Amino acid sequence: MLRVRQRFDTTPPVDVEASVAAGFAAIREQLKPGMRIAVGVGSRGISNLAKIVVAVIGELKNAGVEPFIIPAMGSHGGATPEGQAQLLAGYGVTEASMGVPVCASMEVESLGQMDDGQEVLWSCEALAADGVIVINRVKPHTSFSRPVGSGLTKMLVVGLGKHAGASAYHAAALKLGYGEELMRLADVIIRRAPVLGGVAIVENAVHETARVEVLAADAILRREPELCIEASAMMPALPFDEIDLLIVDQIGKNISGTGMDTNTIGRSSNGYHLVPGQAATKPFIWRIFVRGLTLESHGNAIGIGLAEATTMRLVTGVDTAALYTNSLTSRSVLSAKLPMAFETDSEAIRAMLSSLPDADPTKARLVRIRDTLSLGTLEVSAALATEVEAHPALEPLGQAEPMRFDKSGNLAALI
Repeated sequence: MLRVRQRFDTTPPVDVEASVAAGFAAIREQLKPGMRIAVGVGSRGISNLAKIVVAVIGELKNAGVEPFIIPAMGSHGGATPEGQAQLLAGYGVTEASMGVPVCASMEVESLGQMDDGQEVLWSCEALAADGVIVINRVKPHTSFSRPVGSGLTKMLVVGLGKHAGASAYHAAALKLGYGEELMRLADVIIRRAPVLGGVAIVENAVHETARVEVLAADAILRREPELCIEASAMMPALPFDEIDLLIVDQIGKNISGTGMDTNTIGRSSNGYHLVPGQAATKPFIWRIFVRGLTLESHGNAIGIGLAEATTMRLVTGVDTAALYTNSLTSRSVLSAKLPMAFETDSEAIRAMLSSLPDADPTKARLVRIRDTLSLGTLEVSAALATEVEAHPALEPLGQAEPMRFDKSGNLAALI
């Protein structure tokens, strides 16, 4: 294996506090002293999330209003108030650190029905507030393409829809289309609920904050598609079109809604082909081996069904209640299937290599990554050395060395 650095375009540093303070001009006139303002915070591992939430809370307090935090994460955290509060705590968002209450109720109320009779369900806590502001990263979604992806719109519909609203959305989306249904429901929510606006975050290819933008409610549906295009252009990618075996050290809800980003691995959470030519996206990956699950996932291993192999240590750490709740709510049942599980990394890698069309390991195109958010440092097999030399963004770090396992047959962490 050869250690390789992948270079990405950089972005200027962002002053989070200054960006939030300047952006609040878009909604400041709507804030009246004494108002109770709900701040929706989700379950993703966003860089500078706690700092951004603190800045938003600070601006709200400066305006003389009374802010409080609502977990805006649909069915995550096992669809329980305790589980959702625990997810926020893992990101440093607690009552103690933020200086405001965290109201984690899962109760919903109806905002009425759509023209086709579909009921629009929304958080009771949010509806009881005088205003709502949501905070989320904007990026391409793992289950559908533009006009919007994962961002403020999804936070309003799915996050603040809680378990019941998220389930209703995903059920309708199976027939009407994910993006179309998201825009349709968001329009209703913005018109009927006390939505003041949102704080949109865009990250660059190395998971750094590239933009923080405050949007008034009436600007969200117009501006978010533009931010999604910007985020898409900065997303990191695997630098090879075809990979025989991708080794992923960890997956998790803090990394992607599907544990590992489907845009990165070229597989859909609703099904994929393992025949060259039938895959519409790149890279084409014959086998994926997932070694572990992030602590921040609290046992929710959604996305493990997109791999062919994993470890028994991952399987024993799965919280099936959290996994099944999330998978059933999102209707992504394929993502919860368990692949072949092996006692050691060595066993899994040998098995996957033996299952390739050409089982000669010296010809195998292996790539190892920490996770789908961290593609700056890779390990690649000698069979890819020529492509590494020819790739303008790849830089070898030393010489190729044999893959090393510890006494238990497992790989050391990829740093």
